[in-house]
Amino acid sequence: MKTIQAATVSTLSELWDLAEDETVLVTTQDGREFIIAEIDDFDEEIEALSRNHEFMELLEERSKEKAKGGTSLEEVKKRLGLD
Repeated sequence: MKTIQAATVSTLSELWDLAEDETVLVTTQDGREFIIAEIDDFDEEIEALSRNHEFMELLEERSKEKAKGGTSLEEVKKRLGLD
């Protein structure tokens, strides 16, 4: 996976060209991040991404960030009266 700053890309066409060969993580000046990847066959893409250690580490890291201060499934069920 290649990481680039959004400001370094002048056109969407240039971004698509970058994503043609590998997944691209685009970061903005305000810290937001976007993943751009060409999808030919969704099932195959999911399988390939699941084997991409760098991508899986990114998801794990994000999962931990979201878990801090998040609401547990048990709490959601309780609030909805589903327990």
